[in-house]
Amino acid sequence: MENPESPRPKKARQVRSNIKSMLICFFDQKGTDHKEFVPPGQRVNPAFYVEVLKRLWENVRRKRLDQWWNNTWLLHHDKAPAHAAFLTRLFSTDNHMIVVPHPPYSSDLAPSHFFLFPKLKMKLKGRRFRTLEEIQAESQAVLNKLRQNDFQECFKTWQRHWHRCQASEGEFEGDA
Repeated sequence: MENPESPRPKKARQVRSNIKSMLICFFDQKGTDHKEFVPPGQRVNPAFYVEVLKRLWENVRRKRLDQWWNNTWLLHHDKAPAHAAFLTRLFSTDNHMIVVPHPPYSSDLAPSHFFLFPKLKMKLKGRRFRTLEEIQAESQAVLNKLRQNDFQECFKTWQRHWHRCQASEGEFEGDA
């Protein structure tokens, strides 16, 4: 029996990093179209997000000129507030950006959730970073190592997820 006056045993606990960085990344079957880190302290509100979309649209024009001219480049958003905001929708409409709809409560239908972020987390897991610049450089390195066939496989998986979601009338969550 334990002595009530003895100190409680200490448990080892992994300390979470207090350095955080948010990445916004747009990609298609050919690779990344645009990526940028959100400045520390900056909220991703609609006004900020529209500025990101302007830089994305310029990169699409430079990197995917045929799709830009033919207006066949599609944008997929999840239901984040900045993505669904009026200002964002207005920018998309004014610039003839075709936005693929995203059903609510379907994170497994967002390629960033089932493909990109898990890839980043897997490569960075367990690593200690001292500075924001280290985290961002390592994240960039991981993104740069992804090959075109990785992105193509992502979109094949996305298509399978959509078909399963339609077949189950919206009840799909994840791979079985």
